[in-house]
Amino acid sequence: MSKVYAYILLMAVVTYLIRALPLTLIRKEIKSSFIKSFLHYVPYATLAAMTFPAILSATDYVLSSVVGFAVALVLAFNKKSLLTVAGCACFAAFVVELFL
Repeated sequence: MSKVYAYILLMAVVTYLIRALPLTLIRKEIKSSFIKSFLHYVPYATLAAMTFPAILSATDYVLSSVVGFAVALVLAFNKKSLLTVAGCACFAAFVVELFL
């Protein structure tokens, strides 16, 4: 049981260091437009990398996941609301699951 607490403490320290080190090491304003652009897109890239595999394994069949993802992409690119995109994607995946 004490190993569990050690692991939790280690994870807390690592998480804290990852967040605190940039604040303490980088004191000046970042002037490089390349680095600013890179840091601007990091959250989106990370979210996509974490979400996409989960989308493909969310249903029993990959085909229904791909159809739901395609519907979500089309609606999102057409600037529909988040609720509309999520609801229609779920509905599309559900309909495809009914036929498989």
